[in-house]
Amino acid sequence: MPPLNVLIVGASIAGPTAAYWFAKAGAKVTIIERFPHLRTNGQNVDIRTSGVSVMRKMPGMEAAVRLKTTPMEGISFVDGHDHPFATIRPTGNPDQQSLVSEYEIFRGDLAQILFDMTRENENITYVFGEQVVSIEQRDDDDDGPVRVAFSNDIPTAEFDLVVACDGATSRTRAIGLQTSVWEHIRPLNWWTAFFTIQDDLLDGSRMGRSYSAVGGRFVGVGPDPSGVNRVTMMGIHPRNAGADVMRSFREAQKGGPEEEEEEGLMVKKFVTQHYQGVGWKCNEIIDGMIESEDFYATEMVQVKVPCLFKGRFALVGDAGYAGAPGSGTSLALTGAYVLAGEICKHGKGVGAGLQGYEKRMRPLIDDLQRMPPFIPAILGPQTSWGLWLRNSLLAFICWSGVLNFAQRFTWSNSSVEIEKYKVPDYEWER
Repeated sequence: MPPLNVLIVGASIAGPTAAYWFAKAGAKVTIIERFPHLRTNGQNVDIRTSGVSVMRKMPGMEAAVRLKTTPMEGISFVDGHDHPFATIRPTGNPDQQSLVSEYEIFRGDLAQILFDMTRENENITYVFGEQVVSIEQRDDDDDGPVRVAFSNDIPTAEFDLVVACDGATSRTRAIGLQTSVWEHIRPLNWWTAFFTIQDDLLDGSRMGRSYSAVGGRFVGVGPDPSGVNRVTMMGIHPRNAGADVMRSFREAQKGGPEEEEEEGLMVKKFVTQHYQGVGWKCNEIIDGMIESEDFYATEMVQVKVPCLFKGRFALVGDAGYAGAPGSGTSLALTGAYVLAGEICKHGKGVGAGLQGYEKRMRPLIDDLQRMPPFIPAILGPQTSWGLWLRNSLLAFICWSGVLNFAQRFTWSNSSVEIEKYKVPDYEWER
């Protein structure tokens, strides 16, 4: 029986992970990425719950991640005078994580690790600067191959399975499900910008700092091994408001003149206006942002589809279930593993494997897509009263030790959580 021929769209975290496990099962995998090279920018991400389990099943990955984890010793919440009033540190136990993860790593570093683990595999072929333009299936229930046409150098070809791993605004999802890009996207009225600045606002400290201002404005500054500072800026707006702000953000993302669009200048102008006069070190941060060459901004959304597959077309990671902030990476790692495992378990019965994938992943997706209601209130209070209350509560729970007790049950990988997010074991062909 010939091996499965799998096409994966997207070379970030979910794509290489799925390729790793499909190749382990003996499949022939082609990964295409519309960008001309591997994208190594982006924010810091956490690996938690089932994501940790999957990572530990990939020999050498946990060690590689540990070598690249962010050098941050914790987060200090500061006021406008740079005085810390609450500090959260990692627990030191990777199986019982706090709000600060033991496996916090920059997205680009994680993508590079997964790329390096798969690039030399004889069953995996990477093609950059390519994208899908059409997907043809005879019938949703048909177990026949999928015919795919591409935009550039790859000739039209047939695949046993096509997997979209190209993010929340997946163009491939729109083609495969025959919908618009925004059909299954649920906005959170929340945007985020990531970039590095040359000035060391932490004065050599490995303790990150976080500052919030009224209007849902959040700034986080963390250390980087190269000596620069990594910055995250957010605009968090109530779910029943803020639509006008988000429309302005989307318009800025579309860019202006070509030279401004390439440098992200329109979005930088949007962020600058949003953070005018908010205090702390925001003026210095804005100056650094303007000069930054790795600026990246995105809208925070959730993706909710009625089914994770259609015929022999499947969705993995943010393309199928962009979750609550902090859960996306773990969902991506888990979904890639489970999809390949279920397909492998059913041999050439791709349809049965996809049904198994849906059954296994749906409860996990439903659970991890629930965003705790206190997260927006902690990161971005809207009013002066809300900000005072947030600061007071954080100061108390950190001072009193309540946080150390609560995080055992809230953000941890305790024995209860490990069992809850346990991933199945599969018998892989070698």
